[in-house]
Amino acid sequence: MSPLTVLKIGAALIAAFFAVEAVRTRVSEPALQGPTLAQQVQSQSPQQTPATEAAFAFKGFTLRPLARLTVQAKVLRREDYYLGMEADLSPLDLALGWQRMADPAVFERLNISQGRRWYFYSWRDQPPIPVPEIVASSANMHLIPANAAVERALRKVRGGEFVRLRGLLVEATHPSGWRWTSSLSRTDSGADSCELLYVEAVQVE
Repeated sequence: MSPLTVLKIGAALIAAFFAVEAVRTRVSEPALQGPTLAQQVQSQSPQQTPATEAAFAFKGFTLRPLARLTVQAKVLRREDYYLGMEADLSPLDLALGWQRMADPAVFERLNISQGRRWYFYSWRDQPPIPVPEIVASSANMHLIPANAAVERALRKVRGGEFVRLRGLLVEATHPSGWRWTSSLSRTDSGADSCELLYVEAVQVE
């Protein structure tokens, strides 16, 4: 093969590469023009729909789907757990906020903490927004990673990030008689008000 032929082939390959890149870039542009996850968080609430899946076995537990949930939120805080039957199923909780609870001007005026599978908030003088709104636009969610990839992704999530979680709100039972049931409301508070979410997909921004 002559040097001239080699040069022609090389030029053709380079041209083909840039043609493919141009097409790929044009195809990607519409996704970039849509609202960012951060913008969606401040305008949307979690979307809950009926679940149609049957109960299934998972790590020695039985999980009964109660509803499907997609939540886009600001991570207000996270807490990891290592001991007990609950930790065997759900190794971490995320305190999440959406709509005005995703606004730093609001949540930074709250003292937010987690412990014993609870999410706590307090304020000095007056709450930054009405308390019913705090309740309805934030939650402490007990997360059950559906697989190793989801668990790795969840363990990388940090406070201050935006996340999208998709999965199933479930009731978990164990042959010992132990039971853990998800809340199905975003407006409840106190005991039994947390979501128990079997996470099938994670997106972080």
